[in-house]
Amino acid sequence: MLRSIFLPFVSNYKGGHMRIKKSIAIFMPNYCNYENYVFSRDQRYCSSDTKFVPRAIKATAASKDEAREFMGIFPDLVRSITDSIGHNDGPELARWCTKLLQYNVPGGKKNRGLALVVTYKLLKKNVSKEEIYLAQIMGWCIEILQAKLLIADDIMDNSLTRRGRPCWYLTHDLGTKALNDALLLGGSLFQVLKMYFKDKSYYINILELFHDVMLKTFLGQHLDTHTSLDISKDLNKFTMARYNLICKYKTSYYSFVLPIAAAMFMAGIDDHELHRQAKTILLEMGHFFQVQDDYLDCFGDPDVMGKHGTDIQDGKCTWLAVVALQRINKKQRKIMEECYGHTDPQKVNKIKKLYEEIGIPATYSTYEEETFNIISTHIQQISQGLPHELFLTLMNKIYRRQN
Repeated sequence: MLRSIFLPFVSNYKGGHMRIKKSIAIFMPNYCNYENYVFSRDQRYCSSDTKFVPRAIKATAASKDEAREFMGIFPDLVRSITDSIGHNDGPELARWCTKLLQYNVPGGKKNRGLALVVTYKLLKKNVSKEEIYLAQIMGWCIEILQAKLLIADDIMDNSLTRRGRPCWYLTHDLGTKALNDALLLGGSLFQVLKMYFKDKSYYINILELFHDVMLKTFLGQHLDTHTSLDISKDLNKFTMARYNLICKYKTSYYSFVLPIAAAMFMAGIDDHELHRQAKTILLEMGHFFQVQDDYLDCFGDPDVMGKHGTDIQDGKCTWLAVVALQRINKKQRKIMEECYGHTDPQKVNKIKKLYEEIGIPATYSTYEEETFNIISTHIQQISQGLPHELFLTLMNKIYRRQN
């Protein structure tokens, strides 16, 4: 088994970690420190006896009632933003913002926003209706950020569909002009934060959190874009160390750290050590989530996902590509060099066939199960102050997902 396809999540944990070290060493001898994500040497594992990937386990971090209540306040959010623009001074702008928000923000699974609400309820007992409402507003702020990032990402990746319909930049003859709409969503986000939270004791912490996470996400997008073959022209940049960095900055912070850290601040938890422990676990989850995303982009069902995968065509530095480059021979590498990063369907299919030949689906299935077990064990080692239930629920939500 490739050491570097599994997260070496071990050395940052206090208490009970020796047992994990021994168990991981069975299939990952000479693992590295978690922070470095660098392994001592490569090992090839080319078993392809199965292409079976388990069905998704249905789990949810939020109940149907919570999801319905969350969706129910979305019109309030839209009104708050359009009212701040001013219907008298800018009716055209208000109408456009309404259209922009309604098309891009509420259509997804809303996992990030709902995770914040559920986390807040777990951390702060006996919450009032007003406090829950504010948590829901905060959750929608994260969903606005998600929409902002997706608009820009779809433009850079030349994507065609998002959530089962045309990407925003392909509507209204927008093209790259849609980048301004992404910026508009970002400005709206901070306007909402100011309107609802400026008098709260945690307001500054929340502002700093959003700014910090957004900067990290933009840096991650830079890494992702400049590692892709259309810019770098160099498969040698597709290393596991670089891939791990892309995961950490582009995905983990805004998808996992942001909603949980925001809920913690809202619940009055600002202890640095508790935030550090939470971040360590959440960064692992983010990496796990991104590997899943990479696999589903290639082998997932577009009808279930609501979009067609384009990572191969875009020449992305993905988990599949990195693992493939670690184990292929010279002849297979030539196929990668000739076909990866091209839109020709025949070349795309050659890459997918190559992945299957070297056992990527089987390796992914093993990775998903083993990493789920490792992270779940780490969750049990979190000290008192944060409920294990919170993190275990999040893990169950994403384990064996299909979209």
